[in-house]
Amino acid sequence: MIVFRDVSLVYPNGVRALSEVSLTVARGEFLFLVGSTGQGKSSLLKCITREVRPTDGEVEVDGQALSLLRPGDIPYLRRKVGVVFQDFKLLHNKTVWENVAYALQVTGARSRDVLRRVPRMLDMVGLAHKSKMFPYELSGGEQQRTAIARSLVNNPLILLCDEPTGNLDPQTSGEIMTLLARINAKGTTVIVATHNQGIVDRMRRRVVRLVNGRITHDEERGRYHVGLG
Repeated sequence: MIVFRDVSLVYPNGVRALSEVSLTVARGEFLFLVGSTGQGKSSLLKCITREVRPTDGEVEVDGQALSLLRPGDIPYLRRKVGVVFQDFKLLHNKTVWENVAYALQVTGARSRDVLRRVPRMLDMVGLAHKSKMFPYELSGGEQQRTAIARSLVNNPLILLCDEPTGNLDPQTSGEIMTLLARINAKGTTVIVATHNQGIVDRMRRRVVRLVNGRITHDEERGRYHVGLG
């Protein structure tokens, strides 16, 4: 599903974000990407969405080499990849329903598809009863659930989550991770970049650690401090 082959990334300011990263993520896998701030987690996710292009090496998504994509093809790639952020990035002048619908509307979806798919997503994340509320009327967990529904409404093959529990309390964080596990169980490939040691240790999924842009450990059913004792 996702393949990195000897990927290095150096930003124009000279900062080396990734160094010779080789990684394969299978279809339907759930993977935690861990490491302290500035170790390359977000840069790795940005390579998957083609937000940045590697300096060296190749990234493949769903069998497609991203270096061969023309600019006009990038929106189609991003329909395969949903992204969830720490700060939600919701449109505050739109209701929950409108936020989720907007992700469909910008792709040119037909009105009947919007009317069918948005309620289904809101029901899945437990927000059907709050569809008419605005983001500022929701708790942090509810805002993140809205963001997850928005990221899934186009039926992506892959869901990338960049610190999805960073602004949430422990109980709400656990609820969000339970939701992500349910989404993964339906077949979506899920990658979660996180500092949340408790969640990683409790869920015991695959753990990949980045240090200075390099993969230092990759362990099935791992813990946050994988390889560190």
